[in-house]
Amino acid sequence: MGVDQHRLRLYQLALAKAGRLALGTVLRTFETLDALRRRAPERVVIAPQDLRTADPTEASDIYAGHFSLAGQSIDCRGRSPFEVEPPSEAWAEALAGFTWLRHLGAADSALARANARALVDDFLAARLDRRGIATRPAVVARRLLVFLSQSPLVLDGADHAFYRRFMRALARGVRQLSGSVCGALQGEKKLLALIALAMAGLCLDNLGRLQRNASRKLGEELARQILPDGGHISRNPRVLVTLLTELLPLRQVYAARGVSPPPQMLGAIDRMMPMLRMFRHGEGSLALFNGMGRTQVDLIATLLAYDDTRSRAIQHAPHSGYERLEAEDLVLIADVGAPPPPACSTEAHAGCLSFELSVGRSRLIVNCGAPRHGSLFPLFAARSTAAHSTVTVGDTSSCLFAGAGSGASLAARLERWLGRWLGTPILGGIENIEVNRGAASSGTQTLGAAHDGYSARFGLVHQRRWRLDGARGTLDGEDAFIAADPMPEAAAATVRFHLHPLVRTSRSHDGHSVLMLLPDGQGWSFEAEHGTLSIEESVFLSAVDGARRGEQIVVTVDPAEVTLLRWRFSRLEV
Repeated sequence: MGVDQHRLRLYQLALAKAGRLALGTVLRTFETLDALRRRAPERVVIAPQDLRTADPTEASDIYAGHFSLAGQSIDCRGRSPFEVEPPSEAWAEALAGFTWLRHLGAADSALARANARALVDDFLAARLDRRGIATRPAVVARRLLVFLSQSPLVLDGADHAFYRRFMRALARGVRQLSGSVCGALQGEKKLLALIALAMAGLCLDNLGRLQRNASRKLGEELARQILPDGGHISRNPRVLVTLLTELLPLRQVYAARGVSPPPQMLGAIDRMMPMLRMFRHGEGSLALFNGMGRTQVDLIATLLAYDDTRSRAIQHAPHSGYERLEAEDLVLIADVGAPPPPACSTEAHAGCLSFELSVGRSRLIVNCGAPRHGSLFPLFAARSTAAHSTVTVGDTSSCLFAGAGSGASLAARLERWLGRWLGTPILGGIENIEVNRGAASSGTQTLGAAHDGYSARFGLVHQRRWRLDGARGTLDGEDAFIAADPMPEAAAATVRFHLHPLVRTSRSHDGHSVLMLLPDGQGWSFEAEHGTLSIEESVFLSAVDGARRGEQIVVTVDPAEVTLLRWRFSRLEV
């Protein structure tokens, strides 16, 4: 796809979003008027379960006015957190979303209940749910779900006046979301809004019609967004975690109220569970592809405990574009998919043909992952091909991001602005992918794939093959550079293998291989047939405590001279 076609796709996306916003404004007016005609809810009929882990020690920090949200901490110094200047937009969104309220519930004390009620009352008294960041659909949906699940905490011991204010806030959130789902919401945010509306329709009285409409729309949206193999259309493993965390309690509430859930929801949950297992390494964390960041291992374990079928991890996900190889204690997870549709690609990475490798409960090869909220690490850098364990050509990414271009012309500035307005989606780069999975035999599995992300710019197709042998403890790989006619322009190919930060490295005496020591004491080695071998700095963005320094093995070759690079990771004998 040429530059003009990329520019055309960008303009088409911008026009489509503008059209959705305009149509949404009209539909939102009618939806809001319809919501005002409904009888307002008067009581909470049932409180859904919150599956997220709560920490009672956090309640003490909150009571002391110390709020740690979105990777940043604020000491309110005796003031309400809603009066302080937020350190970042992400922090303000997290505060207005109230997910931190569950920690007060875990404390299970009269003081915690009074503190929770006082904080909610501060928010409502300031009328913050009617303006600014707190009215964003994703924030409203999160807050509505939290208010419903934590209603026993907030309403225990409340007077009638507070009870009425709280119920009016719930009704206001329902009206806001009812209008928002008619607008430009797409992807995960639209699903979250519909889940919140369906939950409100079940948990509050006088909202039967809302519940039926929301359930129908939720079923239709899940059918569109959850692929046949269980992956989300964005190809982001994190979205599976977010959706299951809300869908599983919703399924319970449907059952408790004796209401039939949309069949598409039940089917989506059944498909998502084995897909979630596909991304899971031996120690419980999820592979770092397309926006996945830090894994909440305890939450993943909780979600999988609700898997009624006790499904196994799927090995082949052709619709989502992932493959999993298992041999003895070795697990390899590879990204062999094209970028998601542009409208759903604002968190997607240019990591095609990247992979992660774990040995038992130790992770060896990783991708850098996605930065946490508040991180100083540039998002573009985390989404680039160089942040993944795959090949880069000419120090460029295999995908083209909207808004990433340079230039001072009016057209260039307009394109950068449009890219930021659209959320920096992927416009192109990779058009065709071929995947060939070999038959497993005697503990050995093979996988091959190729993509054309460098074809238009460098005349090269990147082809990669993996051969995982559990009995021998080896991973053999090949990177082939298939040149078009004429020969590609001069550009180096860089093969990167990012190592988990707990892996220690050293060069061999002859300098032709790298020795690695895993946290459990296992030794591994790496060697490549050709190219310049080096160990360089890397960064691991998905550690529990934030970004950590790491290392990467780098092999640099000239594709015009080395058309096939063979490499091997092998376990060292004790």
